[in-house]
Amino acid sequence: MSRYIRFLVPAGLFVILVGFLFIGLQRDPSVIDSPLIGKPAPQFVLENLDDPALRVGTADLQGRMYLFNVWGTWCGGCRQEHDALLAISRSNVVPIIGLNWKDDRGLARKWLNQLGNPYELVAFDPEGQVAIDWGVYGAPETFLVAADGTVLAKRIGAMDMTVWQRDFLPLINGTGGSS
Repeated sequence: MSRYIRFLVPAGLFVILVGFLFIGLQRDPSVIDSPLIGKPAPQFVLENLDDPALRVGTADLQGRMYLFNVWGTWCGGCRQEHDALLAISRSNVVPIIGLNWKDDRGLARKWLNQLGNPYELVAFDPEGQVAIDWGVYGAPETFLVAADGTVLAKRIGAMDMTVWQRDFLPLINGTGGSS
C-alpha cells in the first residue's frame, strides 16, 4: 500500500501542477488585475522631464480624466506603442501623462524630440519610487484615471489601437469595458 501512495502523491501533485500551467497559458498576460482598480490613484510630485525646476504631480491632474503611461527609452514595448500614443493624443479624448521611469533625462528628451511627444506632462522618476507606488511590473504600463482620481483600468504591455478602442474608450465613454 505504501508503494502506491509514494507513486500517487507525486503523480497527483504533477497533475495539479499541469492543471495550473494549462489554465495560466490560456490567460492574456497583459490583463492582470491591479489592486488599484477602483481605488484612488497614488499621490506623487516629481520633477518635470523638460525642466527640473518645475514639478509634475497629482495636484496638476485633479478634476480631469487622464491616461498615465509608464515608459522608458530602454523599453522595446514603449517604442512599439509610441505611434498608438501619438494617435490617442491627437484624438484629444483624454490627456496622456507620462512617467519616465528609471531613465536618463537626456535620452528621454531626445526620444520625444525625435519620435514626437504624445504627453501633456512628463514626470521624471529616475529612482522608480512612484512606479512602485503605482504597482508597476515593468514598462510599458498604462492606467486610466477618472476625473475623481479613481483608477479605472490598467494595461500591462504596449498600448495599441485595438486595446484603446476595446478596453479604454468604453470606460471613457461610460459604457463599461474590460480592464
